[in-house]
Amino acid sequence: MNKYFITATDTDAGKTLVATALTAAFVTSNSKVAVFKPVSAGCELINEQLVNLDAKLLQGQANCDQSIANINPIAFAEPIAPHIAALSESTEISTEIISTHFNDVIKIKPDVIITEGAGGWRLPLGNGEFLSGFVQQQQMDVILVIGMKLGCLNHAILTYESIVNDGVNVVGWIANHPVHMPYLEENIQLLESTIKAPLIGRLGFISDIEQAINSIDIKPLLG
Repeated sequence: MNKYFITATDTDAGKTLVATALTAAFVTSNSKVAVFKPVSAGCELINEQLVNLDAKLLQGQANCDQSIANINPIAFAEPIAPHIAALSESTEISTEIISTHFNDVIKIKPDVIITEGAGGWRLPLGNGEFLSGFVQQQQMDVILVIGMKLGCLNHAILTYESIVNDGVNVVGWIANHPVHMPYLEENIQLLESTIKAPLIGRLGFISDIEQAINSIDIKPLLG
């Protein structure tokens, strides 16, 4: 079972686009693919259930017939930091709780599990815990999405160093540049020389999921 965690340099860097495209790409390669979005904040109440759009998009590409609750077990209505949302509802989030829900996904026995994070690598859960601790506990491989914009080099290098220092394996990174960035190639070259993992995708002006799938190379992930 291959377990991939999708993280990014920041919120809105393109995690969901990458996670859905990777899910679809693995499905196309005849893999049984499950998805997991452990924590979300910013949901719509549908039939008395909080539904997160990112989780819904992941569900649409996976092929394990998962429910939204199985994919996204911890959901909050308000689009704020999850640990603040949990505090406002007198509840808590912990790596132990998340791992319990993750075990429910493992029980499906997929070939691949694509987990989409929230925010960046150091997303606070409260009580001194971070979502990155869950990734460490599960020994997941990380794919880093870099939102290509002014200032991204600092964010990308610090994020990469933090992941590596946590003892987690970065197996690939993706450059997401939906808007024009001056000296894009020079920035990508600098990152290629710094990040000791392959560049597996470049997402430019993507109009649909098929374009995203065709812009990502999963062969390095297949060994």
